[in-house]
Amino acid sequence: MNRIRPAPSADPGSVIGPAAAGRAAVLAGAGHWLPPRVLTNEELGDRLGTPATWLHSRTGIARRHVVQPGMATSDLAVEAGRLAMASAGTTEVDTVIVATTTPDRICPPTAPEVAARLGQPQTAAFDLNAACSGFLYALAVVGGMIAAGTARTALVIGAETLTSLIDPQDRATSAIFADGAGAVVLRAGTPGEPGTIGPVVLGSDGTGSDLIAVPAGGSRRPLPPAPDTGARCLTVSGPEVFRHAVTRMTSVTHQAISAAGWELDDVDRVVAHQANAHILAAVARKLGITPHRMATNIAHVGNTSAASIPLLLSQDAADGRIEPGDRLVLTAFGAGLTWAATTLVWPHLPEPAAPAP
Repeated sequence: MNRIRPAPSADPGSVIGPAAAGRAAVLAGAGHWLPPRVLTNEELGDRLGTPATWLHSRTGIARRHVVQPGMATSDLAVEAGRLAMASAGTTEVDTVIVATTTPDRICPPTAPEVAARLGQPQTAAFDLNAACSGFLYALAVVGGMIAAGTARTALVIGAETLTSLIDPQDRATSAIFADGAGAVVLRAGTPGEPGTIGPVVLGSDGTGSDLIAVPAGGSRRPLPPAPDTGARCLTVSGPEVFRHAVTRMTSVTHQAISAAGWELDDVDRVVAHQANAHILAAVARKLGITPHRMATNIAHVGNTSAASIPLLLSQDAADGRIEPGDRLVLTAFGAGLTWAATTLVWPHLPEPAAPAP
Protein backbone atom coordinates (compact mmCIF):
# COMPACT_ATOMS: atom_id res chain seq x y z
CA MET A 1 0.00 0.00 0.00
CA ASN A 2 1.11 3.55 -0.66
CA ARG A 3 0.64 6.14 2.03
CA ILE A 4 -1.98 8.63 0.85
CA ARG A 5 -0.86 12.25 0.74
CA PRO A 6 -2.90 15.32 -0.16
CA ALA A 7 -2.95 15.92 -3.89
CA PRO A 8 -0.31 18.50 -4.91
CA SER A 9 -2.97 21.02 -5.92
CA ALA A 10 -4.93 20.59 -2.69
CA ASP A 11 -5.63 23.57 -0.52
CA PRO A 12 -4.30 22.83 2.97
CA GLY A 13 -7.62 23.68 4.62
CA SER A 14 -8.12 23.66 8.37
CA VAL A 15 -7.83 20.43 10.34
CA ILE A 16 -9.77 20.11 13.58
CA GLY A 17 -9.01 16.88 15.39
CA PRO A 18 -10.03 15.15 18.61
CA ALA A 19 -8.03 16.02 21.68
CA ALA A 20 -4.91 13.88 21.96
CA ALA A 21 -5.98 13.13 25.51
CA GLY A 22 -9.26 13.75 27.26
CA ARG A 23 -12.62 13.79 25.53
CA ALA A 24 -13.63 13.20 21.95
CA ALA A 25 -16.96 13.29 20.13
CA VAL A 26 -18.29 9.76 19.65
CA LEU A 27 -21.29 8.83 17.53
CA ALA A 28 -23.95 7.20 19.71
CA GLY A 29 -27.11 7.17 17.56
CA ALA A 30 -28.47 7.94 14.11
CA GLY A 31 -31.87 8.53 12.54
CA HIS A 32 -33.47 9.92 9.39
CA TRP A 33 -36.84 11.04 8.14
CA LEU A 34 -38.22 11.72 4.68
CA PRO A 35 -41.51 13.46 3.89
CA PRO A 36 -44.08 10.93 2.66
CA ARG A 37 -44.72 12.62 -0.70
CA VAL A 38 -42.66 11.00 -3.47
CA LEU A 39 -42.08 12.86 -6.74
CA THR A 40 -41.09 10.54 -9.59
CA ASN A 41 -39.30 11.46 -12.79
CA GLU A 42 -42.44 10.61 -14.73
CA GLU A 43 -44.51 13.13 -12.78
CA LEU A 44 -41.75 15.72 -12.86
CA GLY A 45 -41.17 15.14 -16.56
CA ASP A 46 -44.83 15.76 -17.32
CA ARG A 47 -44.59 19.09 -15.50
CA LEU A 48 -41.39 20.13 -17.26
CA GLY A 49 -42.19 18.69 -20.68
CA THR A 50 -39.06 16.54 -20.41
CA PRO A 51 -38.74 12.74 -20.79
CA ALA A 52 -38.21 10.90 -17.52
CA THR A 53 -35.31 9.01 -19.09
CA TRP A 54 -33.51 12.30 -19.83
CA LEU A 55 -33.88 13.43 -16.21
CA HIS A 56 -32.41 10.16 -14.97
CA SER A 57 -29.54 10.19 -17.44
CA ARG A 58 -28.48 13.69 -16.40
CA THR A 59 -28.73 13.21 -12.63
CA GLY A 60 -28.91 9.53 -11.72
CA ILE A 61 -32.09 10.32 -9.79
CA ALA A 62 -35.31 8.35 -10.33
CA ARG A 63 -37.43 9.86 -7.56
CA ARG A 64 -37.18 12.21 -4.62
CA HIS A 65 -39.18 13.11 -1.49
CA VAL A 66 -40.77 16.55 -1.24
CA VAL A 67 -42.65 18.38 1.48
CA GLN A 68 -46.34 19.06 1.24
CA PRO A 69 -47.87 22.51 1.83
CA GLY A 70 -47.52 23.58 5.44
CA MET A 71 -44.53 21.34 6.18
CA ALA A 72 -41.34 23.14 7.24
CA THR A 73 -37.69 22.27 7.81
CA SER A 74 -38.27 22.10 11.56
CA ASP A 75 -40.88 19.37 11.07
CA LEU A 76 -38.35 17.17 9.27
CA ALA A 77 -35.62 18.00 11.80
CA VAL A 78 -37.81 17.07 14.77
CA GLU A 79 -38.67 13.65 13.31
CA ALA A 80 -35.05 12.80 12.43
CA GLY A 81 -33.84 14.10 15.79
CA ARG A 82 -36.39 12.05 17.70
CA LEU A 83 -35.26 8.89 15.91
CA ALA A 84 -31.57 9.63 16.49
CA MET A 85 -32.18 10.13 20.21
CA ALA A 86 -34.15 6.89 20.34
CA SER A 87 -31.27 5.12 18.58
CA ALA A 88 -28.85 6.49 21.17
CA GLY A 89 -31.16 5.48 24.00
CA THR A 90 -31.23 9.00 25.42
CA THR A 91 -33.97 11.47 26.27
CA GLU A 92 -31.65 14.40 26.98
CA VAL A 93 -28.95 16.34 25.12
CA ASP A 94 -27.26 19.58 26.09
CA THR A 95 -26.66 20.96 22.56
CA VAL A 96 -28.76 20.97 19.40
CA ILE A 97 -27.35 22.11 16.05
CA VAL A 98 -29.45 22.24 12.90
CA ALA A 99 -27.33 22.37 9.76
CA THR A 100 -29.55 23.86 7.07
CA THR A 101 -29.74 26.24 4.13
CA THR A 102 -33.53 26.42 4.42
CA PRO A 103 -34.45 27.55 7.96
CA ASP A 104 -38.10 28.02 8.78
CA ARG A 105 -37.53 31.78 8.91
CA ILE A 106 -34.64 34.20 8.41
CA CYS A 107 -35.14 35.13 12.07
CA PRO A 108 -35.29 33.46 14.56
CA PRO A 109 -33.06 30.38 14.09
CA THR A 110 -34.79 27.04 13.66
CA ALA A 111 -32.77 24.99 16.18
CA PRO A 112 -34.29 26.41 19.40
CA GLU A 113 -37.78 25.50 18.24
CA VAL A 114 -36.58 22.02 17.25
CA ALA A 115 -34.96 21.58 20.66
CA ALA A 116 -38.13 22.65 22.46
CA ARG A 117 -40.30 20.29 20.44
CA LEU A 118 -37.91 17.48 21.32
CA GLY A 119 -38.30 18.21 25.03
CA GLN A 120 -34.99 20.05 25.36
CA PRO A 121 -36.15 23.66 26.01
CA GLN A 122 -33.12 24.82 28.01
CA THR A 123 -30.31 23.48 25.79
CA ALA A 124 -27.86 25.43 23.69
CA ALA A 125 -29.37 25.46 20.20
CA PHE A 126 -28.31 27.18 17.00
CA ASP A 127 -28.36 26.89 13.22
CA LEU A 128 -25.28 26.38 11.06
CA ASN A 129 -25.26 27.22 7.36
CA ALA A 130 -22.37 25.85 5.32
CA ALA A 131 -24.72 24.56 2.60
CA CYS A 132 -24.05 20.94 1.62
CA SER A 133 -20.97 20.84 3.88
CA GLY A 134 -22.99 21.99 6.89
CA PHE A 135 -23.31 18.62 8.61
CA LEU A 136 -19.54 18.04 8.61
CA TYR A 137 -18.91 21.60 9.79
CA ALA A 138 -21.33 20.89 12.63
CA LEU A 139 -19.41 17.73 13.57
CA ALA A 140 -16.26 19.85 13.85
CA VAL A 141 -18.07 22.37 16.07
CA VAL A 142 -19.40 19.67 18.40
CA GLY A 143 -15.99 17.99 18.53
CA GLY A 144 -14.49 21.24 19.75
CA MET A 145 -17.29 21.81 22.26
CA ILE A 146 -16.92 18.33 23.72
CA ALA A 147 -13.12 18.57 23.88
CA ALA A 148 -13.45 21.92 25.66
CA GLY A 149 -16.03 20.59 28.12
CA THR A 150 -18.75 22.93 26.83
CA ALA A 151 -20.94 20.01 25.75
CA ARG A 152 -21.36 16.40 26.83
CA THR A 153 -24.09 15.15 24.50
CA ALA A 154 -25.14 16.84 21.27
CA LEU A 155 -27.79 16.30 18.63
CA VAL A 156 -26.63 17.29 15.15
CA ILE A 157 -29.36 17.44 12.52
CA GLY A 158 -29.02 18.08 8.81
CA ALA A 159 -32.44 19.13 7.50
CA GLU A 160 -33.55 20.76 4.26
CA THR A 161 -36.68 21.71 2.38
CA LEU A 162 -34.86 22.66 -0.80
CA THR A 163 -38.01 22.53 -2.88
CA SER A 164 -38.97 25.80 -1.17
CA LEU A 165 -36.10 27.44 -3.08
CA ILE A 166 -36.72 25.83 -6.47
CA ASP A 167 -38.30 27.34 -9.54
CA PRO A 168 -40.77 24.55 -10.40
CA GLN A 169 -40.19 25.15 -14.12
CA ASP A 170 -36.39 24.99 -13.94
CA ARG A 171 -35.46 21.43 -14.86
CA ALA A 172 -31.78 21.95 -13.90
CA THR A 173 -32.71 22.36 -10.22
CA SER A 174 -36.11 20.65 -10.03
CA ALA A 175 -34.59 17.37 -11.19
CA ILE A 176 -31.88 17.37 -8.52
CA PHE A 177 -32.93 18.97 -5.25
CA ALA A 178 -35.23 17.37 -2.69
CA ASP A 179 -36.26 17.42 0.97
CA GLY A 180 -35.25 15.30 3.93
CA ALA A 181 -33.45 15.12 7.26
CA GLY A 182 -30.81 13.00 8.97
CA ALA A 183 -29.44 13.26 12.50
CA VAL A 184 -26.82 11.86 14.83
CA VAL A 185 -26.24 11.97 18.57
CA LEU A 186 -22.67 12.59 19.68
CA ARG A 187 -21.45 11.95 23.23
CA ALA A 188 -18.25 12.64 25.09
CA GLY A 189 -15.99 9.61 24.86
CA THR A 190 -12.43 8.40 24.70
CA PRO A 191 -10.35 9.32 21.63
CA GLY A 192 -9.91 6.30 19.39
CA GLU A 193 -12.92 4.29 20.51
CA PRO A 194 -15.33 3.13 17.76
CA GLY A 195 -17.53 6.01 16.67
CA THR A 196 -14.94 8.71 17.36
CA ILE A 197 -15.15 11.54 14.86
CA GLY A 198 -11.68 11.79 13.33
CA PRO A 199 -9.84 14.96 12.35
CA VAL A 200 -12.21 17.18 10.34
CA VAL A 201 -10.68 18.99 7.37
CA LEU A 202 -12.54 22.20 6.47
CA GLY A 203 -12.12 24.62 3.58
CA SER A 204 -13.81 27.39 1.63
CA ASP A 205 -13.39 29.65 -1.39
CA GLY A 206 -15.62 32.70 -1.31
CA THR A 207 -14.56 33.76 -4.82
CA GLY A 208 -17.03 31.13 -6.06
CA SER A 209 -19.93 32.33 -3.93
CA ASP A 210 -22.14 33.04 -6.97
CA LEU A 211 -21.83 29.53 -8.44
CA ILE A 212 -24.59 28.14 -6.19
CA ALA A 213 -26.78 30.88 -4.79
CA VAL A 214 -30.19 32.31 -4.00
CA PRO A 215 -29.73 35.88 -5.30
CA ALA A 216 -32.20 37.68 -3.04
CA GLY A 217 -33.33 37.49 0.56
CA GLY A 218 -30.31 38.71 2.52
CA SER A 219 -28.97 42.11 3.48
CA ARG A 220 -27.14 42.61 0.18
CA ARG A 221 -30.31 42.17 -1.82
CA PRO A 222 -33.55 42.15 0.17
CA LEU A 223 -36.50 40.20 -1.10
CA PRO A 224 -37.84 41.71 -4.34
CA PRO A 225 -41.51 42.32 -5.15
CA ALA A 226 -43.50 39.15 -5.65
CA PRO A 227 -43.41 39.16 -9.48
CA ASP A 228 -39.61 38.82 -9.48
CA THR A 229 -39.74 35.18 -8.42
CA GLY A 230 -36.49 34.22 -10.13
CA ALA A 231 -34.43 36.17 -7.61
CA ARG A 232 -35.90 34.07 -4.80
CA CYS A 233 -34.85 30.74 -6.35
CA LEU A 234 -31.69 28.68 -6.23
CA THR A 235 -29.36 29.02 -9.21
CA VAL A 236 -26.53 26.63 -10.07
CA SER A 237 -23.70 27.08 -12.59
CA GLY A 238 -23.56 23.43 -13.58
CA PRO A 239 -20.20 22.91 -15.34
CA GLU A 240 -18.23 25.03 -12.87
CA VAL A 241 -19.90 23.40 -9.89
CA PHE A 242 -19.15 19.95 -11.31
CA ARG A 243 -15.46 20.78 -11.71
CA HIS A 244 -15.12 22.28 -8.23
CA ALA A 245 -17.12 19.50 -6.56
CA VAL A 246 -14.98 16.71 -8.02
CA THR A 247 -11.68 18.49 -7.36
CA ARG A 248 -12.52 19.63 -3.84
CA MET A 249 -14.12 16.40 -2.60
CA THR A 250 -11.26 14.32 -3.99
CA SER A 251 -8.64 16.58 -2.42
CA VAL A 252 -10.28 16.93 0.99
CA THR A 253 -10.90 13.17 1.13
CA HIS A 254 -7.16 12.55 0.67
CA GLN A 255 -6.42 15.07 3.43
CA ALA A 256 -8.86 13.53 5.91
CA ILE A 257 -7.52 10.03 5.30
CA SER A 258 -3.96 11.27 5.80
CA ALA A 259 -4.91 13.22 8.94
CA ALA A 260 -6.40 10.05 10.42
CA GLY A 261 -3.21 8.08 9.70
CA TRP A 262 -5.09 5.80 7.31
CA GLU A 263 -4.43 4.67 3.78
CA LEU A 264 -7.02 4.64 1.04
CA ASP A 265 -7.11 0.84 1.05
CA ASP A 266 -8.15 1.00 4.73
CA VAL A 267 -11.43 2.73 3.82
CA ASP A 268 -14.45 0.46 3.47
CA ARG A 269 -16.91 3.11 2.28
CA VAL A 270 -16.73 6.68 1.05
CA VAL A 271 -19.86 8.49 2.24
CA ALA A 272 -20.03 11.57 0.04
CA HIS A 273 -22.56 14.35 -0.22
CA GLN A 274 -25.15 13.12 -2.71
CA ALA A 275 -24.81 15.98 -5.20
CA ASN A 276 -25.29 14.21 -8.52
CA ALA A 277 -24.61 10.64 -9.65
CA HIS A 278 -22.07 11.82 -12.23
CA ILE A 279 -20.16 13.81 -9.61
CA LEU A 280 -20.04 10.75 -7.35
CA ALA A 281 -18.76 8.58 -10.20
CA ALA A 282 -16.10 11.14 -11.09
CA VAL A 283 -14.92 11.37 -7.48
CA ALA A 284 -14.66 7.56 -7.31
CA ARG A 285 -12.58 7.54 -10.51
CA LYS A 286 -10.24 10.26 -9.25
CA LEU A 287 -9.80 8.45 -5.95
CA GLY A 288 -9.18 5.20 -7.81
CA ILE A 289 -11.82 3.23 -5.94
CA THR A 290 -14.43 0.83 -7.25
CA PRO A 291 -18.03 2.09 -7.42
CA HIS A 292 -19.25 -0.32 -4.72
CA ARG A 293 -17.07 1.48 -2.17
CA MET A 294 -18.93 4.73 -2.86
CA ALA A 295 -22.08 4.77 -0.72
CA THR A 296 -25.08 6.19 -2.54
CA ASN A 297 -28.81 6.69 -2.18
CA ILE A 298 -29.24 9.58 -4.61
CA ALA A 299 -31.39 7.55 -7.01
CA HIS A 300 -34.17 7.42 -4.42
CA VAL A 301 -33.81 10.64 -2.40
CA GLY A 302 -32.06 13.17 -4.67
CA ASN A 303 -29.78 15.95 -3.41
CA THR A 304 -30.79 16.96 0.11
CA SER A 305 -27.83 19.29 0.79
CA ALA A 306 -26.85 19.34 4.49
CA ALA A 307 -29.13 16.35 5.16
CA SER A 308 -27.54 14.04 2.62
CA ILE A 309 -24.64 12.56 4.64
CA PRO A 310 -26.52 11.84 7.91
CA LEU A 311 -29.48 10.57 5.88
CA LEU A 312 -27.23 8.20 3.94
CA LEU A 313 -25.42 7.04 7.09
CA SER A 314 -28.69 6.27 8.86
CA GLN A 315 -30.26 4.49 5.89
CA ASP A 316 -27.19 2.37 5.13
CA ALA A 317 -26.74 1.42 8.78
CA ALA A 318 -30.40 0.43 9.08
CA ASP A 319 -30.17 -1.65 5.89
CA GLY A 320 -26.90 -3.36 6.88
CA ARG A 321 -24.77 -1.73 4.19
CA ILE A 322 -22.69 -0.12 6.94
CA GLU A 323 -21.66 -2.46 9.75
CA PRO A 324 -19.82 -2.02 13.06
CA GLY A 325 -16.09 -1.77 12.44
CA ASP A 326 -16.41 -0.34 8.93
CA ARG A 327 -13.96 2.47 8.24
CA LEU A 328 -15.72 5.40 6.63
CA VAL A 329 -14.60 8.69 5.16
CA LEU A 330 -17.28 11.39 5.00
CA THR A 331 -16.80 14.11 2.38
CA ALA A 332 -18.86 17.05 1.15
CA PHE A 333 -18.81 20.08 -1.13
CA GLY A 334 -21.36 22.86 -1.33
CA ALA A 335 -22.25 26.48 -1.88
CA GLY A 336 -20.03 29.11 -0.40
CA LEU A 337 -17.93 27.50 -1.77
CA THR A 338 -17.34 25.13 1.17
CA TRP A 339 -15.95 21.63 1.55
CA ALA A 340 -15.14 19.25 4.40
CA ALA A 341 -14.20 15.67 5.20
CA THR A 342 -13.60 13.45 8.21
CA THR A 343 -13.18 9.80 9.13
CA LEU A 344 -15.15 7.46 11.35
CA VAL A 345 -15.08 3.82 12.43
CA TRP A 346 -18.74 2.85 12.60
CA PRO A 347 -19.71 1.78 16.12
CA HIS A 348 -22.19 -0.79 17.31
CA LEU A 349 -25.48 1.04 17.81
CA PRO A 350 -28.71 -0.20 19.34
CA GLU A 351 -31.28 -1.27 16.80
CA PRO A 352 -32.10 1.99 14.99
CA ALA A 353 -35.61 3.29 15.30
CA ALA A 354 -37.42 3.02 11.96
CA PRO A 355 -39.20 6.04 10.49
CA ALA A 356 -42.98 5.81 10.47
CA PRO A 357 -44.42 4.86 7.05
